[in-house]
Order: sequence, then C-alpha cells, then structure tokens
Amino acid sequence: MPPDAPLPPWRWPESRWRAAVGRARAGRSLHPATWPGGARCAFAISFDADHDTIPLRDGDESPMRISQGHYGNRRGVPRIRALLQRHGVPATFFYPAVSALLYPEELRGIVADGHEIGIHSWIHERNTHLDAETEMDLTSRARDVLQDISRSPVVGIRTASWDFSVATLPIIRQMGLLYDSSLMADDDPYELMQDGEATGVAELPPEWIRDDAVYFNFDRFSALRPYTAPRDVLDIFMAEFQGAHDEGGLFLLTLHPHISGHRSRIGVIASLLEAARRKGDVWFATHEQVATWCMAQSNGKTS
Repeated sequence: MPPDAPLPPWRWPESRWRAAVGRARAGRSLHPATWPGGARCAFAISFDADHDTIPLRDGDESPMRISQGHYGNRRGVPRIRALLQRHGVPATFFYPAVSALLYPEELRGIVADGHEIGIHSWIHERNTHLDAETEMDLTSRARDVLQDISRSPVVGIRTASWDFSVATLPIIRQMGLLYDSSLMADDDPYELMQDGEATGVAELPPEWIRDDAVYFNFDRFSALRPYTAPRDVLDIFMAEFQGAHDEGGLFLLTLHPHISGHRSRIGVIASLLEAARRKGDVWFATHEQVATWCMAQSNGKTS
C-alpha cells in the first residue's frame, strides 16, 4: 500500500470508528407520554417537491426528464393540495430552493393552505460531495429563498436524498434549526447527539420503507426497472401506520408530487388518510408541530 493511501476501515484505530458513529448519533427518545388531545399516535405526511431539480442536479438538460419533474408542479401538487384540503390534513412540503424559484406561486399557495415549508437543499445536490463551506452556503441561501418567497419562517430541514455529510449537523446547529428529518435511528422522534453532546435538535426519522420513490421510480436505461403496484404500496404503508398506532408512536410518510401525484397513485394517499381518520384518535400534524410538541414534552412542559 502506498504510504499516502487512505487506511482501509479494517485498519482504522478505535478512535476513528468511534468518532464516525458519534458525529450524529441518536440521543434521548423524544417519544412523548401523550399526544395532543389524547391522540393515540401522530401522523406526519410530507412531500419533497423536487420537481425539475433531479435532472438539473446531474447537469442533465434533457427536456424529457425535466418534464417528468414539471409534472409535480403542473398536476401533482394541485391534486395533493385538493386531497389534503378535503381531509383537513396539514402537511410539510420540503423544497429545493430552485423548485421554489421556478414555482413561487405554488409555494405561496401551499403556505396559504396552512402547510409548512422546509429546506430540501439548493438544487437537490448531494451533501457528501460538497465541502463544508459550500454546503453551508447552499443551505443558508436555500432557507433565505424559502423564507423570502413564502413570507414565513423555516425551522426544519430534510437533506436531498437524505444525504447527510459530516458537516451537516454542525450546519443545522449553526443555523438554529428546530429539527431534521433525514436520519433513521428510530421509528419515533429523538434528540440528535454530536460527539456525545446533546444538540437540542429534534430528529423526525424517515425511512425508505415509508417513501414512494423506492417503489415507483423507473429508469428506462436500466436493466432493472422496479415497479410496485399502488395496492401493494398501500399495504406496506398501512402496515407501517398500524404499527405506529399500536405503539402509540409517530407515522411519518415521505412522498413526492411528481411520483405520487399521478392518477393511479393519488388513491394510496387518500386511502391512508381515510383509514387514519376512521381510527378517531390520530393527531395530524406538520413536522414543525410534532418537533415542537415532542421537545416541549421532553422538557417537562405540557403545551
């Protein structure tokens, strides 16, 4: 091995692998003793409004692939907004800044509906491909754009593709954000630790199981073209929701307007909301509301 070659992981000293796992570690559970109004569980639905940014992030100027993202604005978001309004359910929409700049009236309409806006990168960049200074610049500018367009404060973040670099948590802390929704150490909310220190940042954990993209994405140039029928995706989501209800926990769902906004798929969301409503003891909340409640409960407050 050349003298300047990086050490393979099996030769790392204990201090190095301990440092790696400690950079953004799950700390105390924020699973509250009670949910608002005596609800059995919390239901937090979110939409990552990637729109045109996936091909743009890759430097791909193909009108065909950009048009697939444009569908999210043109058809997906209007269907989703109408569905949420019909059921009286608040949601969190995570926006890349470029999506917000392309569709500012959409963003303002979502806020007018009573939904939350969160940070989702500048142009859906991969954080682990950036240096810390660039990541900080893009994340802070993204928040400025979202707040300027929406005219409302932005307190949470979901990294694009849940790509969390070694600098991401320090950036979140420096920006004074209330919560992150990118890491997956639990089913229920927890406080993030950095190098053994409590950060005061709530983590609302997503999971690939509860994400529409893994079931519906399609790549025409790939030998593998995964596709799952909407009814099967509904079965998976329903099982996750039922588990959260049984345990009195959080059901957090990640969807994309350009994926789940299609005619054959919007029914998955509708069926989930209808099933949750029938329970009669589910608290529908934005991510900000969940994080605020959980942090207040963990600090001994009741409201």
